[in-house]
Amino acid sequence: MTARIIRRTTAPSRFIAVGAIAVTGALLLTGCGDQTKSTGKKTSTAPLFKKLPAKYQSSGVIKVGTDATYPPMESTSGSKIIGIDPEIADALGKQLGVKLEFVSGTFDGLITSVHTGRQDIVMSAMSDTKARQQGLDDKGKKIGAGVDFVDYFESGVSLLVKKGNPQNINSLSDLCGQTVAVQRGTIYETTFKDQAKTCGSKKLTIESFDTDTEAQTRVKSGGAVADLNDYPVAAYVAKTSGGGNDFQVAGDQTGAGPFGIAVSKDNTQLRDALRDAVNAIIADGSYTKVLKKWNVTNSAVPKAEINGGS
Repeated sequence: MTARIIRRTTAPSRFIAVGAIAVTGALLLTGCGDQTKSTGKKTSTAPLFKKLPAKYQSSGVIKVGTDATYPPMESTSGSKIIGIDPEIADALGKQLGVKLEFVSGTFDGLITSVHTGRQDIVMSAMSDTKARQQGLDDKGKKIGAGVDFVDYFESGVSLLVKKGNPQNINSLSDLCGQTVAVQRGTIYETTFKDQAKTCGSKKLTIESFDTDTEAQTRVKSGGAVADLNDYPVAAYVAKTSGGGNDFQVAGDQTGAGPFGIAVSKDNTQLRDALRDAVNAIIADGSYTKVLKKWNVTNSAVPKAEINGGS
């Protein structure tokens, strides 16, 4: 799930969230701080433990909704969820003294899962946008309460095309008269819809799928000329799929914007604790260590912002 940005028109991450979450993936417990039990209450020597709401101090767990089909941000390996987001979450958990427990579901249901209480936060390469903050769909219609974001990563978007770029696609304008594939409910789908309007009579056909993997398969088979993804994801897919022989990134990375950890607007104490934790891992170097491991240091943020997206 880089992405998931240009959106709305121009900023990353993936989707506008609607509908109920479908739990489909495996569970990963990450970020366990030093916890002990004392008179029935969990305590911790972690630096930011006391900044958490009592609920999480007691349970020792923050439930995280994600869509683990978006390497290198998050994907599954056996029974575990791995990737950039889980490793950043592990570092956050050490500062907070709790476990960040990941459960995979469909991207377009993740924000709803926070509102229903199924999950406490969303961490899934989700672009921080004003629409999501305000609970609006891609047409500006109110569909929910909205969420707050703790911004922790930045990315632009790139077109992913078949190896060799047989249709010579280098920009969105090159897509007019073509067929594209994209994951349903993402800002990328909105970007393609916006581009279709500018194409006019030279029709842009959009095929939307439940997962980005399905969209990639459509491009690989030649049924569509391009998919749209956050740059780190597009670059990772181009490097790894088919040993680097299936895809390539076309054109320049555009529309840089922040990914955020989504939190209920009613849960400001948790939001602020997460912001402090992001700043703490930036300061102690563990944040940079994760980004270096995954070769995405150009996506680093200097500090955590709340609702910094546009």
